[in-house]
Amino acid sequence: MRVLGVNAVFHDPAAALVVDGRTVAAAEEERFSRRRHGKEPVPFSTWELPVEAMRWCLEQGGLEPSDLDAVTYSYHPDLADPDGPGQDATWEHLRLFYVERAPLFLEEALPGLDRSRVVYVPHHLAHAASAVYAAPPFEGGRDTLVFAADGRGESTSHLVGAYTSGGLEVLARQPLPDSLGLVYEELTEHLGFHRSGDEHEVMALASYGEPSMLDEVRGHLRYEGGGRVRARGVPWESLAPRRDPGSAPGREHADLAASVQEATEEAILGVLGWAYERTRLRRLVMAGGVALNCAANSRVLREGPFDDVWVQPAAGDAGTALGGALYAAAKAGDDPRPMPGADLGRSWGEEELAGLLDEADVAVERPGDLAAAVAEALAGNALVAWFQGRSEYGPRALGHRSLLAHPADPGNPERLNRVKGRESFRPVAPMVAQDRAPEIFFGGPLPSPYMLFLHQVARGWSERIPAVVHVDGTARAQTVSAEDDPLTARLLSEFEARTGLPVLVNTGLDTAGRPRVDSPRDALEFFGSAPVDVLAIGPFLVRRRGEGAG
Repeated sequence: MRVLGVNAVFHDPAAALVVDGRTVAAAEEERFSRRRHGKEPVPFSTWELPVEAMRWCLEQGGLEPSDLDAVTYSYHPDLADPDGPGQDATWEHLRLFYVERAPLFLEEALPGLDRSRVVYVPHHLAHAASAVYAAPPFEGGRDTLVFAADGRGESTSHLVGAYTSGGLEVLARQPLPDSLGLVYEELTEHLGFHRSGDEHEVMALASYGEPSMLDEVRGHLRYEGGGRVRARGVPWESLAPRRDPGSAPGREHADLAASVQEATEEAILGVLGWAYERTRLRRLVMAGGVALNCAANSRVLREGPFDDVWVQPAAGDAGTALGGALYAAAKAGDDPRPMPGADLGRSWGEEELAGLLDEADVAVERPGDLAAAVAEALAGNALVAWFQGRSEYGPRALGHRSLLAHPADPGNPERLNRVKGRESFRPVAPMVAQDRAPEIFFGGPLPSPYMLFLHQVARGWSERIPAVVHVDGTARAQTVSAEDDPLTARLLSEFEARTGLPVLVNTGLDTAGRPRVDSPRDALEFFGSAPVDVLAIGPFLVRRRGEGAG
């Protein structure tokens, strides 16, 4: 079964290719168009398809559109009620109009495709499938609880279900207008950030506040029973003034963020506790934008009844492209295999890179030992743009399109935030050798390859790696194994040999308002415009003028 999955309705348009149950490729349209999140999440953008991502996935799989057995679209028009609760009747009919014509748009974008092969997959079912089928093996097989929650799908905002004996039983759906995701989006906008894109900034800001408004927030955001929540109508202005994006957040803004974060975590724990009592399943998988909340994920693992919690690394709407394709493959009789990693995007060969670097007319060297040369630069406190292998699918930079720095310099978070043009309160994350992680980090799952949980930092280590320790004493650790990423693992080993630290600072290779670097041209543009010292691209090094060779 050859299935192309497509997400296009709201934001983060993306495509994924699954062949005989195996994930071949997945990519977000923003990496091609260089437009953050691909498009604005408004009804009149619904017609826009991830054309470049779709075409690249087919090219990666060596397929033509006519070769496809199915194309999934992660929104089902039959489940939408444009006049229903939580819908904007002025615009929702337009969204539905475009969704119903998606097969025509797809046929036009992919010449040779038979429109009858387009299959609508319900939005939260696609999220759920992206977690159930892509998760790694567990001792209990695939039997698992699944929680898919975001702003909204067709007429609901979350799904909680049990996957057992090869089938999904939906235990509860949350009808609109109540939505954990939409409340967090409203808060994001109220605090002066970009809605449907900057919710991670609110989570970071919450660490600086106290939940002093929790009682007031609970009146509008709480678990109600039966797997459902109350989540609407928060009187934002009465709790804290709206922040001008050009001003610094005040204490009242941090306290509001902390209060909503606490109430959100409580509501999630209520939903999942109810689902556990219904099923006694001790494994949980999660997807949807709400599952990108690392603090909530960590609390579920810490206080919930589960032995294992796994989160889809492309948990946002982009992940529904993969989920829809996996769902269709399973329904057709294929046995979907766990995703091999998040590095499912584009890559360039050595010869291609050499040609592009020559064309750029930059001073290039090819060290005999790339990992050692980069480790030497990092040990000297250089900032390194690290461009290696296939790009990541999802919002986390995981050692393929990363900006790296020394973790012992407490000034490096501010330095990196200046490079990236983002707020000073934003934390940066540690990348750590998997075999060394348990002595440095605890209180979260290990291994933790996708940077989706918070960890506590062991005594004696906070002072040694202050750049990656957040104000609340936590770190969003990413573990790196030699088996999965031998080059980055070697870099960590070489850095430890020079510094005694098996940890590096890792943040995304991007600047404010722009998608993460994906192509070599993107990397060269980033290096040319941002004050970083070294670009490690494939086997080559490009140094800033004045940065000496190691």
